[in-house]
Amino acid sequence: MSPRRLRTALTTLALVTAGLVTLPAATPAPPAAPVSAHLRAAAPDWSVAVVDSTMARYTPSTIGGWSYPVGLYLYGQYLTYRRTHDARYLTYIKNYVDRFVKRDGSIDQSFNSLDSMQAGRLLVILHHETGQDRYRKAAKKILDRLARYPRTADGGFWHADSAGRAHQLWSDGVYMVNPFLVEYGKEFGDSAYTDDEAAKQLYVYGSHLQVANGLLRHAYDESKSASWADPQTGLAPEHWCRAVGWYSMAIVNVLDALPANHPRRLQLLGIFRELAAGLEKYQDPATGRWFQVIDKGGRSGNWTETSCSSMFTYALSRGAQQHYLDPHYAEVARRGYQGVLAKLSTGPDGRTDLADISVGTNVGDYAYYVARTRAANDFHGLGAFLIMNEQLRGD
Repeated sequence: MSPRRLRTALTTLALVTAGLVTLPAATPAPPAAPVSAHLRAAAPDWSVAVVDSTMARYTPSTIGGWSYPVGLYLYGQYLTYRRTHDARYLTYIKNYVDRFVKRDGSIDQSFNSLDSMQAGRLLVILHHETGQDRYRKAAKKILDRLARYPRTADGGFWHADSAGRAHQLWSDGVYMVNPFLVEYGKEFGDSAYTDDEAAKQLYVYGSHLQVANGLLRHAYDESKSASWADPQTGLAPEHWCRAVGWYSMAIVNVLDALPANHPRRLQLLGIFRELAAGLEKYQDPATGRWFQVIDKGGRSGNWTETSCSSMFTYALSRGAQQHYLDPHYAEVARRGYQGVLAKLSTGPDGRTDLADISVGTNVGDYAYYVARTRAANDFHGLGAFLIMNEQLRGD
């Protein structure tokens, strides 16, 4: 190995070893059809293209308020920064977060919903990258809020501390707080507590929401009083794809963080393996993507949705790579990856456009889900795409 290649390899090893999160590493596999090395090398860096396009469309001041869709997108941008080392990407994230975090570490957020906590991952990231204590103080506010946050009888965090969300567990919610928890624990030396809490949440949510086909329902109401709740089970009527996508990414993130001997590890692996089997069963054979209502692809009005397809593709690929799942799921993920790439294009202005992303969605029935707006470049889709692409771009 040449000195230059050796230095590059050692630098990469040091970055991964010191990293806050495990960098996605693609599982090498031959493409479905022979592709020359020259053509592979010439393929666009779609993560860079999406990030550059989004930064051209929005400044850190105009990208939006403190929210989980922006937080998801910027987490994907951070993964792209970790690979490319383009300082503009990290500076952009910092400038966004510094709109909300004062120099003394105070942050003007009440954290009365799990959704409001997702962007807390950026606080942990910025502490890791800058060492500035104000980000620790701001992140600690989320941890302190969770200590007095309302829960179901078996310990699941309510989706929000409000009358309209009381006693409810939504599949979405596990991603909003549990990756933050395990990353907080790793950064600040509190993993014994945060790993246990995150694993417990995923188990409690899974025990209520997963049904016989392996998929999760969108939500569960312990009180069984919500308009959408089944009076016997408390479950929502449908498998909305992005809700299940949030759960699939969260369980991978938490499994990546848990020690091998963690007492809940086998429980979570069992949930994930049943979920993966359901996802494989309902993957659209024509496109490789997944439908807005996952198990009803043949019904009128249903459509394949890009953000959840990215989420499932990421989770199945990572799960196969980490040996949480059977190796054949890598091929299921590759089909999903090609399906998502088919929804990405470049416009006349040279900027990327990612199509068919469902806008934010409450709990509803079949007609409600399939009638949701199919947006382009919605942050739910952009963030999920970047996370997926950083996992699979080498395939």
